[in-house]
Amino acid sequence: MEAFNVRAIRRSDRAAWQPLWDGYNAFYGRSGETALAEEITETTWNRFLDASEPVHALVAEREGTLIGLVHYLFHRSTTALAPVCYLQDLFTADAARGQGVGRALIEAVYEQAGAAGSPRVYWQTHETNLTAQALYNRVADRSGFIVYGKRL
Repeated sequence: MEAFNVRAIRRSDRAAWQPLWDGYNAFYGRSGETALAEEITETTWNRFLDASEPVHALVAEREGTLIGLVHYLFHRSTTALAPVCYLQDLFTADAARGQGVGRALIEAVYEQAGAAGSPRVYWQTHETNLTAQALYNRVADRSGFIVYGKRL
């Protein structure tokens, strides 16, 4: 298999990023009647390109084709002086699964967070996402916390 590289997203990646974003959202049941509003997608995209925003995106690319994405953001915490890093979205194209793309994207976020002085990177996944958990258990410590939420 050919090598791939991980890099910061570029404005010119918009059309190639969209199918990955759509795949990620479909995986989590956000499609059809439950799809994200276009305004959310457009705002999210624009945040990646705005240097004043704490939201960032990296992509994995092979031979000019995007094969994975990761979105992360920095936020303040009551338990640390420096902002912590939340890895919010991670997705690999079906054809690129099992080839180290997800691991490379996570490690790239670790590098970005370390360079920003962040003391921690964390994320969550659905309890049924066992394939991803197999990777996550190799690259991070499971915190044991249970996530609660309420839609308003």
